[in-house]
Amino acid sequence: MSTTWHVLGAGSLGTLWAARLARAGLPVRLILRDHGRLASYQTANGLTLVEQGLAHTYPVVGETSDSPGQIHRLLVACKAYDAQEAVAQLEHRLVPDAELILLQNGLGSQDAVAAQLPQARCIFASSTEGAFRESDWRVVFAGHGYTWLGDARHPTPPLWLDDLQAAGIPHEWSTDILTRLWRKLALNCAINPLTVLYQCRNGELQDHQCEVATLCAELADLLECCGQPAAAEDLQSEVERVIQATAANYSSMYQDVAGARRTEISYLLGYACQAAARHQLSLPHLQQLQARLVRQLSARGLPSD
Repeated sequence: MSTTWHVLGAGSLGTLWAARLARAGLPVRLILRDHGRLASYQTANGLTLVEQGLAHTYPVVGETSDSPGQIHRLLVACKAYDAQEAVAQLEHRLVPDAELILLQNGLGSQDAVAAQLPQARCIFASSTEGAFRESDWRVVFAGHGYTWLGDARHPTPPLWLDDLQAAGIPHEWSTDILTRLWRKLALNCAINPLTVLYQCRNGELQDHQCEVATLCAELADLLECCGQPAAAEDLQSEVERVIQATAANYSSMYQDVAGARRTEISYLLGYACQAAARHQLSLPHLQQLQARLVRQLSARGLPSD
């Protein structure tokens, strides 16, 4: 019998993974925030996955953090700022050698979760897959991407990667997962905040090439300083490629602000600026970008942490 996949976080990526694992016949349970959300989910009779215009509903079992039963494997797919508290509510159910797959944006939350669960194996993940929630419990698979997974402390890949293969989740075990996470952090810092400030789709940043180039230069300096030279390689070229490839898309940070939701600024720009300060590295444009974004968020009545 396969180990049950517990999925914490019913956002786009969490529900995308849960639906595909269930489609492959693997045991999956979706952990919801409270009994109100669980009741709402139960009326929907499962998760609906829309792929290439076709919708299929999968009867994934729903539960809450106080449901009975031990957790051996947990996919943490909630926002970076919720990860620690959400995992803490499940700590009493985690077996001592539980495996957690941390699917958060930016950096900082993964180390915090790993520190609070020293007996568990925490696997960091970085995904380029695109999905959005059309409505509650209905997720649209918008863009085929890739997920890299790795464990800097224990580089041996886990056996359950076969489950991802069976579920059709494109993935690769990475022995340099931190490089991947730093690279993605830099890409997000160069693109997402500007789309909020200019209220634009990704592609419209081509009208702000000088600003993008300046940020890329500073971010490359930061990556070098933080011991991530591989993540700094050809950063500007990749940022420009991503802007073109996702020209019609709105960044996740733009969508959060448009929906009056809290952003992950602390784990993106905030983390980058703190790392620069630790290394006594002056990055004036990056720091100015953070200040502008904080003002914009405050003006909209949104948290700036």
